[in-house]
Amino acid sequence: MHHPVLPTALALCLTAFPAFAEMPEGISHFTLPNGLETVVIEDHRAPVVVQMVWYKIGAADETPGKSGIAHYLEHLMFKGTDKLEPGELSKTVTANGGMDNAFTSYDYTAYFQRIASDRLPLVMEMESDRMQNLKIGEDDWQAERQVVLEERAQRVDSDPRALFSEERDAVQFYNHPYGRPIIGWRQEMEGLTREDAINWYDSHYSPNEAVLILAGDVTPEKARELAEKYYGPIPAKGQAEPRVRPQEPAQKSPRRMEMHDARVAQPTLIRSYLATERNPGDQQRAAALTVLSELLGGSMQTSVLGRELALTGKAIWVGAGYDGLAVDPTTFSISMVPAQDMSTEQAEQLLDQSLAKFLETGPDEDDLERVKTRIRAARIYARDSAHGRAYDYGQGLATGLTIEDVNDWPNILASVTAQDVRAAAQDLLTSDATVTGWLLPEETQQQAKSSPAQNRAAKSARPVPASRTPASDGDRPPLRPARNATTADEVQE
Repeated sequence: MHHPVLPTALALCLTAFPAFAEMPEGISHFTLPNGLETVVIEDHRAPVVVQMVWYKIGAADETPGKSGIAHYLEHLMFKGTDKLEPGELSKTVTANGGMDNAFTSYDYTAYFQRIASDRLPLVMEMESDRMQNLKIGEDDWQAERQVVLEERAQRVDSDPRALFSEERDAVQFYNHPYGRPIIGWRQEMEGLTREDAINWYDSHYSPNEAVLILAGDVTPEKARELAEKYYGPIPAKGQAEPRVRPQEPAQKSPRRMEMHDARVAQPTLIRSYLATERNPGDQQRAAALTVLSELLGGSMQTSVLGRELALTGKAIWVGAGYDGLAVDPTTFSISMVPAQDMSTEQAEQLLDQSLAKFLETGPDEDDLERVKTRIRAARIYARDSAHGRAYDYGQGLATGLTIEDVNDWPNILASVTAQDVRAAAQDLLTSDATVTGWLLPEETQQQAKSSPAQNRAAKSARPVPASRTPASDGDRPPLRPARNATTADEVQE
C-alpha cells in the first residue's frame, strides 16, 4: 500500500479528489494512549452489540517457511489464559445467548462476538484478557496443529477449485507472499511449533497493532469508558513496525496453466490480472476497477459479458471480481464456464473478442449509471447490518486506510466516470501481468493426449481489438474470480 508523500492540504490543492465526506451519523472514532484505534458505530434498533478486534497482521506477513502460522495462532487464541480455561470464552458467549468466531486473511486476523448489549463488558473483558495473557499449553499446540491440517484437508485438498486457486496464486505472484495460501502449505504446517506460535503472538498481538470496532446498541461515551477500562491498561509491545513485504517485480510475460481433475464436471476459464489496491488518499483507480468488474461481469443478465456470452448461449456462466481492500497490489479476475462441447481455444477467442469490443467502445452510459446505482443500493442495504458496517471499518483500517478513506469511499465510487472506467480497462486488459488458467475434467486430458493440436493455447492472454481479428477466424465471435471468490480470501472457523 502506497502512502501519500504530500501534506494533506497540498495534496488536496493539487489533485482533483472528491471532497472528503463528513463523519457519517452514528460513527465516532478515537485512539487510546496505548495506540488502540477504536471505531464506534451506533445502532440502537435492537439491544445487540458486536465487538471486533482486528490485528494488522496476516498470512502475507509470515516468515518464509512458516506459512500458516497466522491462522494456526488464530486457533490457539481460544486455548485460554490464566483466567479462562481452554474454550471457555466461546462457551461463555454461547451461554449468554451470543456467538463468536475468528478469521484470518492475508492482511489481518480478526476476532468477534455478537451478544446482548448489556453483556458487552463481559466480552470486552475476555477479549482484552487474551490480547495480553494467552496461554498455549504443552498439550494444546500439537492437537490444534492437527486440527488445522485436517481443516486444510477438508477445505483445500478435497476441493479441486481450492487447489486450482492455490496454483494460480503461486503462478500469479513471483515474489509477493500473496502467492502463498493463507492456511499454509501442508509440509510447512506440519513443522509449526509452540515456539513459533508464541513468537508470533508476542511479536504482533499488541494494542498499537490492532483496531477495536464496537457496533450496535452502545453510545460513544460508554464505548470509550469500557475501552479505557479493559484495553487501556494493556501496554504496547514497542513501536508498531512498518509492514514491509517483498514486492512484485515487473511482470512482462502472460502465463498459462491447466489443471485436470476427475472431480471437475465442466471446464472453467479464469484469467487474473495484477491490479492496484485502495491506497490512503488515493482510491480513484480502485473505484474505477470496482465499477469495471460490475460492468463486465456483475450480472448474468445485464453485464457486458453476460449479454455477449451467457445470454447468447456461448457460456453457461461468466463473472468478474475485484476487491481493492488489500495492503499491496491485488488481482482483478474474469471467469467463464463455456457452453457444452466448446473447445478451450474457441472459449478464449469469444472472451477476448468481447473484451476487445468493450475496449473499443467503452462503457455504455446507461449501463454505467445502472451499475453505480446498484453499488449505491448495496451499500445502503449494508448499513442495515451493524456487523457489516463493523466489517467495513475494520477491514479498511486493518489494511492501512484511514477513517476518512473509509468514509469517502461511497462518494468516490459515485464520482467514477465513463472515462475513468475506460482508462482503467485499457491499462488492465492490455497488461502482460496475467495468468490464464483452465480447470478441466480428467477426460479432457485424455482427449488432449490423442490430439495434441487441439490443446495448443494462444501465446497471449491479451484481448485482440475487434478490428484486428483475423479474417480466417471465420464466424468466431471474437479472476480467476477475485482472490476471495473461488476460495475465500479469509480462513474462517
